Amino acid sequence: MKRRPRRSTPAVLTALVLLAACVLAAVEAIQLILGRTPLIGYERVAGWLHSMRWNDVVPAVAGAAAALAGLVLLAAAVLPGKLVVLPLRGEIDSGASRRSYRSTLRAAASDVDGVSAAALKVKRRKVIARIRTARTNVEGLPEAVRSALEQRLAQIAPATTPAVKVRVKSTRSTS
Repeated sequence: MKRRPRRSTPAVLTALVLLAACVLAAVEAIQLILGRTPLIGYERVAGWLHSMRWNDVVPAVAGAAAALAGLVLLAAAVLPGKLVVLPLRGEIDSGASRRSYRSTLRAAASDVDGVSAAALKVKRRKVIARIRTARTNVEGLPEAVRSALEQRLAQIAPATTPAVKVRVKSTRSTS
C-alpha cells in the first residue's frame, strides 16, 4: 500500500483563479444583458491590448508568469510527493501512516535510559534521530538508541527497512 499525498493546494488555487475569471465573465455578461455599463468595458480592454507590442515589458512578464505557474502546476501533478502511508512487509497489503511511524519510533527512542528528548525525521531510506540527554558522558547512548529503534523497526516490519542515524546532544557541559 503506497498512498501519495493529495495535491489539494495547487488544485484549490487553480479552481479559485478559474472561479474568479468565470464570476467576472458572468458579471460582465449580466451587465451587458441588462443594458448597463460593464464593470470592465470590452472596448477599453481590447484597445489597451491592441496598443501593446509583443516586445513590451507587460506581455513578457505576463507570459513568463503564466509559463512559471504552468510549470509549477505541471510539476505538482507529475512529481511524486512523500508517501503518506508507508508500506509494511507481509502478505496483506497494509501500511502505516508516516505520523504514527514517526511517533512510535520517537517513543522507542525516548524509552532508552538517559534520553530526555527525542526528535525524529523519517526520510525515504533513513531515519534520523536527534537525541537530547542530561548526561555528561554520552558514551554508548547512540548505540542504545540505535538498537531500540532497530528493534522497533523489526516489530513494525516496513517493506524497506531504513538506515538509522543517531545524533546525541548533551545539555550539560563536560568540563
